[in-house]
Amino acid sequence: MRTVKLDPGLRILQNAEMSGKVVLLRVDHNVVKKGEIKDPYRIDATFPTLYAIAARGGRPILMTHVGRPKDKKSGKIVCQQGDAVNAIVKYLEQKLPVRIHVPEFPIDPERGILHLDRERVAPAVEDLKRGRFDMIYLPNSRWFAGEQAKGEGRETFAQEMASIADLYINDAFGSWRPHASTFDIAAQLPSFAGILLQREISNLHRALEPEKPFVAVVAGSKYDTKIGPIKALYDKVDHLILGGLIYNTFLAAKYGARIAGVADEDVALARELVEMDSGQGRIVEMPFLVEVDTMDENGREGARKVSMADIRKGGAFGYIVDIHPDSLAQSETVKVIASAMTVFINAVMGYMPLYPEGTRALYELIGRNQQSQKLFAGGDTLQELRNLCPGVYLSGLNDPDTYYFTGGGTVLTAIEMGGAYRLEPVSALMG
Repeated sequence: MRTVKLDPGLRILQNAEMSGKVVLLRVDHNVVKKGEIKDPYRIDATFPTLYAIAARGGRPILMTHVGRPKDKKSGKIVCQQGDAVNAIVKYLEQKLPVRIHVPEFPIDPERGILHLDRERVAPAVEDLKRGRFDMIYLPNSRWFAGEQAKGEGRETFAQEMASIADLYINDAFGSWRPHASTFDIAAQLPSFAGILLQREISNLHRALEPEKPFVAVVAGSKYDTKIGPIKALYDKVDHLILGGLIYNTFLAAKYGARIAGVADEDVALARELVEMDSGQGRIVEMPFLVEVDTMDENGREGARKVSMADIRKGGAFGYIVDIHPDSLAQSETVKVIASAMTVFINAVMGYMPLYPEGTRALYELIGRNQQSQKLFAGGDTLQELRNLCPGVYLSGLNDPDTYYFTGGGTVLTAIEMGGAYRLEPVSALMG
C-alpha cells in the first residue's frame, strides 16, 4: 500500500514548539455509554499524540464530547453522569502512568456549564505546569453552553478556551462538525494537527481512490443524514450493500412496500437513489431479511425470515430488523465480497443488541477475503466488530491492508466533499 503525503499546508504537531507550554488537545474519546466504556480503541488511538506532547515538554488539557446531551428541539442541555468523562479518565490512569485532574464547574439545570471560568481553572493550570499532575481533562465539551451555540455565546466560549492554553492541537478525526472546540478555537491559538488526525487523513485516499473492485457497506438509522454521502459513494463503488433503516427505506421506495418504521418523507428522498441504480444494479439486494412485529425483546420470539421475492410484490411488512445470515451464503453476495480489492464498512446491519446475527455473518465473510484492503469506520462498527468477531478484529490490528477509521461519518463526509482538507476542522489547520 503506497503512502500518501500530507498536504504541506497542514500545520502538524511535529513542527510545534511546546516545551513548557499548555496544550489544549481536542480528542474524540466519545466511547462512553451510560458511564461505561464499550470499546477503548478511539482512546488508545490518541496515545501517540499524548506521547508526542509529553516528549516535547507540553502540558496537555484534554477535551472530548460524549453523547448528545443537548436536546435539538428545546436547546436544553442535560448534564448526566452517564455522559461524564470520568470513565475515560479512569481508563487513562490505568493504561498510562499519569495523574489527571478533572475541574468542576457550576451546572445550570437547563443550559449546562455557562462559562469556562479561567479563575476556576487557573490554579489547576499552575499545578499542571509545576508537574503536580500530568493532565487536565475538562468536562464533556457538549456540557458547555457555547460549544454548539451560535453567535456571541460560541465566540465567548472559544475565547475562554484560548485563555487557558498556549496552543491548540486537534486529534479528533471523528468530530467533523465545526463546533467551538473543533473549529472556532483554531482561530484563537497557534493550531496543529495531532498524530492520529494526520494518520486518518493520510489513509483516506484508500476510500477516495480505492483499488477496484470497490465494495462499500453502509447502514444507519437515519436516511436523510446519509443520502448525500451515499450518492457520492455510489459514484465510486462497483457494488454497494445497504443495511438498517437505510436499506428498508430504499426497498420501500423501489418496490412500493410499506415497511414499519420507514417515514414517507424518507421514501421520497430514496427514490433518487433508486433512479440512480436503475439499469446499473450496483446496489446488492439481500435475498433474505428478518421481520418482527415489535422492536422490543418480545419481537425475537416472533422473528421470521422474509424473502426479497415477497418484498418485490409490495404490500405491508412489520419491522425489518436484520439481514438474514442466509443472505450471506448466497452465491451472488459471496462473489461480490470475495472478488473485492477494497471493502469499506460503516455498518451494523441489525437492530442491536437483539439482532447480531446478520452483522456477525457479514464481518466474517469480509474477513475471509484475504486479498482486499478492509476499511472499517466508526465507533459502533468497531465496537461490534470487536464484540462479534474478535478474531477478525485482532488480526486487522496488525494487518497493513486493514485500517480502522475512528470516525465513520467523517469518512463519508470527506467522500461527499471530495477530500479531507475540505472538512472545516481540518481546513482550520491549513495555512
